[in-house]
Amino acid sequence: MDRSERFYKIEQMLHDRRVVPLSAFLEALEVSRATFKRDLEYLRDRFSAPVVWDREAGGYRFDAPAKHAPRHELPGLWFNPSEIHALLTMQHLLSGLEPGLLAPHVAPLQARLRALLAADDQSPEEIEKRIRIIRLAARPMKLQFFELAATATLKRQRLAITYWARSSDETTRREISPQRLVFYRANWYLDAWCHLRDALRSFSLDGIRKAIGVTGKAKNVPAAELDAFLASGYGIFSGRDTRWATLRFSPKASRWVASEEWHPKQRQRTEPDGSTILELPYSEDTELVMDILRHGAEVEVLGPANLRARVKQSLAATLKRYE
Repeated sequence: MDRSERFYKIEQMLHDRRVVPLSAFLEALEVSRATFKRDLEYLRDRFSAPVVWDREAGGYRFDAPAKHAPRHELPGLWFNPSEIHALLTMQHLLSGLEPGLLAPHVAPLQARLRALLAADDQSPEEIEKRIRIIRLAARPMKLQFFELAATATLKRQRLAITYWARSSDETTRREISPQRLVFYRANWYLDAWCHLRDALRSFSLDGIRKAIGVTGKAKNVPAAELDAFLASGYGIFSGRDTRWATLRFSPKASRWVASEEWHPKQRQRTEPDGSTILELPYSEDTELVMDILRHGAEVEVLGPANLRARVKQSLAATLKRYE
């Protein structure tokens, strides 16, 4: 039984039995007298638990709280030290991924976790010193557009946006019904119904140049339809017209690729020579081609033919630049 479980057990026994002898605690918790005393002091100091020794009753009980004493309340969830470390690590990661974006909302949770994790050899400050966040390929965006997109998504409101598309280098004005926010490869995207195109689209938040809320309830797209259109294919560039790519990675590249998830529905197998055959669905091939090219000569597209031709064309154009 770890420390957090002991806290819960102490609380439970006091509520159930009203008065609990020391011997009953030691037997139920399977700890020494000194450890129990430390646990009791921690509950009193950190959680304002009004636990007192009743000499006449021969045991511990809850005392009536003083008029202006802090409210005694234990967290609804209990974490062991490793879980607390994990949560603090996640908070630190979130702060590093988008500084300042979540800090006001995460601060109360972090304060509670810091109170639980107070041992000198497990200090939260040590996590902050030992974890480094590298924001690879993250593109800056305006916080106001994120907040507006998040609010519209949750409140089911429409937005009018001016959007610059990198693929076409065009800027258009659109009215959209936000469906969900997606954090993918260090960047934020907004899946939305585009009333200009009368279809689902995915917008990179850093491509939004202007945004305002407009009257009118957002069009609601069922989750199943969103997944069928935007999540069935590879990466963020997906759609209904899904095809399957078959890739063969060299034994050297397989040391990494065999443990990677490129898509939730991928299929893979290991060949006798150590190479890996990876099959995965895709619709738009833009992102898939980029991922294939980063493996260079360590990967070969086995099919379909048009994807193989696209990669071959890209490699030829790259080689031509060096001639």
